Amino acid sequence: MANRFGVKLQSRPPNLAGIYPFSAPITSTNSVQCCSKAQNSRIGGKRRAIRCRNIHRRLVMGIGVSLWSQFMSMAGNVGAKPFVASARQKGAIEQVLKNVEWPEQFPFKDEDFQRFDESSDTLFYEMPRFVTHVDDQAIAALTKYYSEVLPSSNTPGVAVLDMCSSWVSHYPAGFKQEKIVGMGMNEEELKRNPVLTEYVVQDLNNNPKLPFGDNTFNVITNVVSVDYLTKPLDVFKEMSRVLKPGGLAIMSFSNRCFWAKAISIWTSTGDADHVMIVGSYFHYAGGFEPPQAVDISPNPGRSDPIYIVYSRKIATA
Repeated sequence: MANRFGVKLQSRPPNLAGIYPFSAPITSTNSVQCCSKAQNSRIGGKRRAIRCRNIHRRLVMGIGVSLWSQFMSMAGNVGAKPFVASARQKGAIEQVLKNVEWPEQFPFKDEDFQRFDESSDTLFYEMPRFVTHVDDQAIAALTKYYSEVLPSSNTPGVAVLDMCSSWVSHYPAGFKQEKIVGMGMNEEELKRNPVLTEYVVQDLNNNPKLPFGDNTFNVITNVVSVDYLTKPLDVFKEMSRVLKPGGLAIMSFSNRCFWAKAISIWTSTGDADHVMIVGSYFHYAGGFEPPQAVDISPNPGRSDPIYIVYSRKIATA
């Protein structure tokens, strides 16, 4: 049965066979097509070919068709077009979070944040992965965006938190601040990141409490990792707490992920739906201005897409 988003809801859970621990694209059909060619990620400077197969998309566990229809009515300027289809049109993503009439209560259930692989994330990330999870063109687009919105290098008093960080943060070349903290899951990756002044190893799905004082950071970034958060409201509330008034939070994501570790509601939906989901995190966490979305995809259909949902902490008097 298809809802108005163009997402097919399955009548039974999918077969667990064929799950691979690599970054795979999420498509808008009822299955995830893993690349039949070598993946674009590079490991040790060499391409690694990975045998793949079709993986059936997960069942949308907690959200029904009626609620998706309610979400559909929220996007004022998108109209009646399915989100997934309209996301292919340049500029459509920017409209998803315009004039949203949010439900009074957070509309997602605990089941929506379950994953195929519920084993310890610490074990999953135990081995370092010195790879990039989107292609070079998408990375360049993100770096360009950062160059336009991040504070200038060596701005006095500026502190930055790169959440879910790894061996690279994709900041502009030469970007420096007195305090740039990386928070991630693998210490070897964080040690390799040259832009960080310090780092913290922490599993946010196990402990979403950020080990920083109130009003510490001017900017928080998160690159292609918001889809792994199983306690997103807790994390976003903490983000609001540790941001300075007026501080900026930038969530960037694509349609690639470690599929078995991404949350159910993410793997079961498409790009524009993801914008709405991340926007809802900002809204229901409280303390943020209305979130906004930007499509910075460099070559739609020819390179990995890259989307931004951002907001600022409400400035207090």
